[in-house]
Amino acid sequence: MSAALVPVKALAAGKSRLAGRLPRGALERLALAMLGDVVGALRQVAEIERVVVVTPDPRVAEEAAALGAEPMLRDDAGLNPALDAGARALAAAGARSLLVVLGDVPAVRPTDVALLFEALRGLGGRGVVLAPSRDGGTSALLRAPWDAIPNRFGKHSAAAHREATLLAGLPYSELPLASLAVDLDRIEDAEALIASPDAPRTRALLEELGLGRQP
Repeated sequence: MSAALVPVKALAAGKSRLAGRLPRGALERLALAMLGDVVGALRQVAEIERVVVVTPDPRVAEEAAALGAEPMLRDDAGLNPALDAGARALAAAGARSLLVVLGDVPAVRPTDVALLFEALRGLGGRGVVLAPSRDGGTSALLRAPWDAIPNRFGKHSAAAHREATLLAGLPYSELPLASLAVDLDRIEDAEALIASPDAPRTRALLEELGLGRQP
């Protein structure tokens, strides 16, 4: 079984870089809109049998269920511990390969996610496939087996995941995919999304809020 795991922070803590431009309520709506776009894209990928949202926030969990994903409420402190706990739970339920996609890449396209699985097949079905973000992070990480390398999400995580794969002696592929390159953290990101044909929920909300609108 292949599963996708989407981590989402507590709504009260998310999108701090945009806090100077939007009130907290709007930021929370934005986080939920992005989640809707990410889950919607993942559910269209034939290779993915389960989409699970791991979060400490009951409201996020409720929204995930409404979107057709499986909510996983975890109180783990920090992104990587939450992902570790979620991965173990999915492995216990039979997941052999695991895809992690961050919850703030709303422009992700199902066709690009399918390319990650195609790359994994090109590695013989075993190894690590990574889609980097433009700031040196990791937007998506596909592993088979699920624990091929540890989670190292955070600043400069693409380099950390590459190093971990090298140390593990596993096959590796990296795909610079445009729809996964931008996470919504800055005004420039909002402007790029407004001009994009993707992320319908997020674009609609950005337009409503006036964020990223060109003068």
